[in-house]
Amino acid sequence: MSKLLRGTFILTLGTYISKFLGLIYIIPFFYLVGEHGTALYNYGYVPYTIFISIATAGIPASVAKFISKYNEMEEYAVGRRLFKYGSILMIITGVLSFLALYALAPFLADLIVTDEKQISNPADVVAVIRAISFALIIVPFMAIFRGFFQGYQSMGPSAVSQVIEQVVRIAFLLSGAFVVIKIMDGEIVQAVQVATFSAFVGAIGGLAILLWYWVKRKPYLNEMLKRDRGKVQVSVREIYREILISAIPFIIVGIAIPLFQEVDTLTFNRTMASMGKAEVAENYLGILNVNANKLINIPLSLAIAFSTSLVPMITSSFTRHNIKLMRSQISQTFQVLLFLTLPATVGIMVLAEPLYTLFYGASEVGTSILMVYAPCTLFFSFFFVTASILQGLNMQKFAVFSLLVGLLIKMVLNIPFIKMFETYGAIYTTMIGFAVVLIINLWVIRQYAYFRYRLVFRRGLLISILSIIMGIVTGITYGIFNHFISPATRFGSIILCAICIGVAVVVYFYMGIKTKLMHRLFPEMMRKMERKFGKKMVSHNH
Repeated sequence: MSKLLRGTFILTLGTYISKFLGLIYIIPFFYLVGEHGTALYNYGYVPYTIFISIATAGIPASVAKFISKYNEMEEYAVGRRLFKYGSILMIITGVLSFLALYALAPFLADLIVTDEKQISNPADVVAVIRAISFALIIVPFMAIFRGFFQGYQSMGPSAVSQVIEQVVRIAFLLSGAFVVIKIMDGEIVQAVQVATFSAFVGAIGGLAILLWYWVKRKPYLNEMLKRDRGKVQVSVREIYREILISAIPFIIVGIAIPLFQEVDTLTFNRTMASMGKAEVAENYLGILNVNANKLINIPLSLAIAFSTSLVPMITSSFTRHNIKLMRSQISQTFQVLLFLTLPATVGIMVLAEPLYTLFYGASEVGTSILMVYAPCTLFFSFFFVTASILQGLNMQKFAVFSLLVGLLIKMVLNIPFIKMFETYGAIYTTMIGFAVVLIINLWVIRQYAYFRYRLVFRRGLLISILSIIMGIVTGITYGIFNHFISPATRFGSIILCAICIGVAVVVYFYMGIKTKLMHRLFPEMMRKMERKFGKKMVSHNH
């Protein structure tokens, strides 16, 4: 269990740093390109995210799963061959997906820009989509390297490469946009083209780090190869068959959120225009799909890290028929995920105004959208984790089925809900769709892993109570300081966020220690704290 938490911590740290950088750069970028530029950026990124998921085709995660499986059987040569032929496939799909997105850009632009009153025109959208499409050439090949290391349950290379990729991308993005706008006196669309092209430059940086790890660790990997049992012989055809059949569910799961966002992209502007609100449609959609989404990505990255660590480990337990360990891994994951994401969700809702102002400037609309959107953190987090558990149990078909059902519900309800509730309608349909997905996933896990939710439910109830108390204390603190410090300015928002988040963290973890919840969820960490600080400081008398 400690191996799961350690691997998750390394990936979480890397993902958090990456996501935090991906959030911070929005402040200067938004200042440079404004709401129009942010909307344009979103128009390029959403189809790119879908294409990158199709290009990688879930193969990196699939390779990680099967390398873990064959390593458990001490068939290291099979894992190396999986990696070799998977890499060839990634290069081919990367080039093909680049060509496809580049060619489809005009078609996608016509779907996005549906009214003359919209700020963007189809030519701008085409330029942005084509600029980002170049990243598809490199990213799939980089992704399979990460999958290879994760198959060996080595999360460090993935974490470090994520951070380096993000640092290089953001440095190029901001410097490029600054040069275009401030020095060359260029147009917004040119700055956004440079910004989206930064995905290609960042990918080169991330790949360079992974190649360095590969060279460094090759002697150790070759030593493992010498211990290969050599009893399993798999042909190239069987390798591709095994990878591809397993990969399809990873594709669907990987593009879940972008698919839901794409439904909004294709229906929101059109529906708002039909209501006579074309002028504000792009701004509202940008707030929802870019601004608010980036803020909830911080707590969501924990779920992504958990799901990445979980698949190889549950596959390993499942392969060894160690059902007790597998149930323990599932239970621990659910509890830790709830413990960390639920208070984060409550915190975002309570501090929506200063958080939004801090990153994007004061906006009443932005604040209200973020507040309503915040609970999606929980839906998205549990979707990733439950889908990963199903993949580890070799029940990925149910993950695909549940997602398609949820997506269908989103498609059916989206237009009528937008007509009734405008931007909130798009949020409500996302929540309803993912709620249905989770009900199906949790039921399947119960049936096929013989997993009982009693302990998770009890602990979840306690976590909910602690989160509500923390939310009330944080809200009172915010209410008091709000009288002296204005959340309408970035400086005021920084002070308010620092004070309120500090109070929230202290209150929540203090209650976690006093109720012994943290001792049950993080026993090793609490034992280390007790040794370092003394039992009286981190627990009360037994």
